[in-house]
Amino acid sequence: MTDKRMTADEVAAEISDGMTIGIGGWGSRRKPMALVRALLRTPVKDLTVVSYGGPDVGLLCAAGKVARVVFGFVTLDSVPLDPWFGRAREAGQIAVTEYDEGMFCAALSAAAQRLPFLPTRAGLGSDVPRFSPELRTVRSPYDDEEELLAVPALNVDVSLVHLNRVDSRGNAQYLGPDPYFDDLFCLAAKKSFVSAEKVVTTADLTAARPVQTLLLNRGMVDGVVEAPRGAHFTTAAPDYGRDERFQRHYVACAKDLDRWPGFVDRFLSGDERTYLSEVDRFELEAA
Repeated sequence: MTDKRMTADEVAAEISDGMTIGIGGWGSRRKPMALVRALLRTPVKDLTVVSYGGPDVGLLCAAGKVARVVFGFVTLDSVPLDPWFGRAREAGQIAVTEYDEGMFCAALSAAAQRLPFLPTRAGLGSDVPRFSPELRTVRSPYDDEEELLAVPALNVDVSLVHLNRVDSRGNAQYLGPDPYFDDLFCLAAKKSFVSAEKVVTTADLTAARPVQTLLLNRGMVDGVVEAPRGAHFTTAAPDYGRDERFQRHYVACAKDLDRWPGFVDRFLSGDERTYLSEVDRFELEAA
């Protein structure tokens, strides 16, 4: 069977200017941050980012790599808004397509099923269609003749997701309370890459764990990256929770343009090993 193990930098090299990338996770929860940090180290630009957004979106906006964000929200959960996304949006540096959470899910599902759109009630009666005038409605062909919103498919070039465990072939498992929509991100994409806290044998994926926690199968995954603490500073429950202290530091530096270059120099200018080492030093200094 194919061994799909790669490095984070090899995954980042699969992404080129102008691509549409999907990023799994939810807000500041189980984001593929090691893969995002690898992408920050490349010269790629003009990306369309599709995400239930968190610091993944903020960091890519801060680095000037984003042309458009398609999102249901961009939040750090315990901090309501990501400051870099807010700054980029307010300054008109990025274009946005803003859906509600249900519309976003319908759009991913349409792409996953290779459909041009899916009908939904989500978004009807809201201002979303007013701010996205390209949206259309359709009428049910059945007796009810209900008018529904036709949400176009969110087709993605490359998706990046992070799970708790994966085998070398791409079968991947979540161990926390929620799968989020990582499977839809992978099915909606031409290529999908998964990072995980640990690469294990296929037998270990099902040992003493419910089989339904196997979220991704090998047919959905093109590459596998072993990335311990690869979701930091977001959660990867039950392996670890959100690093609230570091998140507050990120927010404080993001809000202060005089402090931001120091954050980049310390945490984002080196490789992943350097990042984790500097995070550990920061935690010791702040304790």
